[in-house]
Amino acid sequence: MKQENSKKQTRQLNKKMLERMIIIHNAIKSGLYPDNFRLQRLYCEQTGYSKVGEATINRDIDMLRTYFHAPLEFDRLKGGYYYTDEKFEFALNNISSEDVFYLSAAKTLLSSFEGSPIYKSISDVIDFVTDTQGIGKSSLLKRIAVPPVPKMHTNEDIWKKVLSSLQGNYIVEFDYTGRWNSEKTNRSIAPYQLLLEDGFCFLFGYDLNKEAERMFLLNRMENFTVTDEHFDLPEDFEFHSRSGGGKFGAFMTEDSVDFVIDFFGNGRAYVKECVWADNQKLTDFENEHKTRIEFSTTQCLKVKEWVLSQGANAVPQSPKWFVEDWKKTILEMSEQAQKIQ
Repeated sequence: MKQENSKKQTRQLNKKMLERMIIIHNAIKSGLYPDNFRLQRLYCEQTGYSKVGEATINRDIDMLRTYFHAPLEFDRLKGGYYYTDEKFEFALNNISSEDVFYLSAAKTLLSSFEGSPIYKSISDVIDFVTDTQGIGKSSLLKRIAVPPVPKMHTNEDIWKKVLSSLQGNYIVEFDYTGRWNSEKTNRSIAPYQLLLEDGFCFLFGYDLNKEAERMFLLNRMENFTVTDEHFDLPEDFEFHSRSGGGKFGAFMTEDSVDFVIDFFGNGRAYVKECVWADNQKLTDFENEHKTRIEFSTTQCLKVKEWVLSQGANAVPQSPKWFVEDWKKTILEMSEQAQKIQ
């Protein structure tokens, strides 16, 4: 089924419009009885813009009435607008200082995605909402931080096209260079979800050429195109249902694998600190000074990286092919280490 990829032109709320309406609301709420000219002047004084049109202010007042149900009237004797209900509050302008704090904290928590389009868009919205409240930001925010992590700058044009394809369920095409295959290939994908992990952005969807679900790093894409071809999004499209219960990030294989891994030394406390899989089972063997974790997941590569990150404190026991692969990697690392003088 194909359909045209077009957008309806409708007048929608945007940041500048909300900014003006907050200024208008505050002026009316204060009892100034402002007229259109005074509202234009107040807006320019508070925002630094050189001018705003009379028609624009009139449209904003109309939006306050119709969209936010503001009890707005014009007093001809006093020559300005007022609220017939003094208790009326503009919803966006009625946010507690605690809410402002948590919104600002959310921006801090997203800092690992700084440099990406999603960070800029969300950051702008949070800044707008918090900055228009007239509430000082808490100094406690400086006590909440995300440690520095590698940052990946995602192509904004590709990001926007991906969002467009997700909104309309459109097939996309692009050239891709994979992590294990350096040869550039053309892909045709039915996009399901954007996956965000440690500053990286992945597109998860159905590869029409491979006839299988795959993930693609946005930064490895080139010549990205949103086609006019529509696809039906399956009901069970969400990535988390493909992880086999594992919680190791953006990776999956088709089959779920049962793992048994022993942890030693300070790795014993480490493995107990998180829920690594939905069905995990932890068992202490005090006589052997180890803690065993058993679980299932489809995220085999991530499990291997996880085990290797613990060095000698993590030793896989099952499945056999995974143990042999781990041993091979350890031996290769040992050979590299012996070359160092």
